[in-house]
Amino acid sequence: MQILLTGSSGWLGRFLAPLLRTHGHSVVGFDIAPGADTDVIGSVADRALVDRIFAEHGIEAVIHGGALHKPDIVRYPAQAFIDVNVSGTLNLLEAAKAAGHDRFVFTSTTSLMISQAIRDEAGDAAVWLDEASGPIEPRNIYGVTKLAAEQLCRLAWLNDGLNCVVLRTSRFFPEEDDTHRALSGENMKANELLHRRLTVEDAARANLFALEKAPEIGFDTFIVSAPTPFARDECAELKRDAPAVIAHHFPDATKLYQAKGWELPRTIGRIYDAGRAEQRLGFRCETGFAEVLDALRDGRPLPFAHDPAYISPKEGSVAVE
Repeated sequence: MQILLTGSSGWLGRFLAPLLRTHGHSVVGFDIAPGADTDVIGSVADRALVDRIFAEHGIEAVIHGGALHKPDIVRYPAQAFIDVNVSGTLNLLEAAKAAGHDRFVFTSTTSLMISQAIRDEAGDAAVWLDEASGPIEPRNIYGVTKLAAEQLCRLAWLNDGLNCVVLRTSRFFPEEDDTHRALSGENMKANELLHRRLTVEDAARANLFALEKAPEIGFDTFIVSAPTPFARDECAELKRDAPAVIAHHFPDATKLYQAKGWELPRTIGRIYDAGRAEQRLGFRCETGFAEVLDALRDGRPLPFAHDPAYISPKEGSVAVE
């Protein structure tokens, strides 16, 4: 298919574009910043440009990964999030409907599921989060606009029959966490693969699965995260003594971590359940916490990317995606 990939210069795009081509698709990359896989530079908020891309390139499907993200809150006003994340998504959906498309894949975020109460982690047990969790009360403009874009996808399917798959991805950024620095970046990423992270390679694979399954699914929303080893009935103990629960599932984790100079999480406050994606999409992340321990055990490189110097390509541009 001739696929329009937004956010093609970004972290996900640089992995997703080659993957799509490997599977026989042609990719038209669209981003505000130049990049190896970007063919058109501009903003999804520019409806005339969106329409021109569809007309000139014969676009047959859209994978919409371009967005302003949570770290951008300190750099851009709220209106920019509305323009890019909401109006930009609407522009793409309307162009896809007009072109008679039968599939649209939207990259959303698990972040929109985290209310301030969940973020504060004040309860006696970890919060188990799946697609039925709610009420959804995003705590910032990023989450609000991503939720609004999800609902635009739902309406496009409901009112116009455009098959839309929404992927709520957990963390896969390569840079340091912008709010927590108690642990090294690699240590934190490894810990998060227990309950709130995936690799960028798995994020790219999820989009490929969603593209192929969209006509069969119609509309649905999926949490995409490394499969957690934990069960719902372990939530209270995970909050009280996470290392004990981890040791139950991975008896040598403590020893392997000590040899690396790392620390296991003392407490875990939230867990993303990616079971629905496995059931309906047939998608399961290839890399999780077990693969991290395998790498430590065998002395191999870690199976995830960590780049403290990573800067979004758009930060070198004059506008936003």
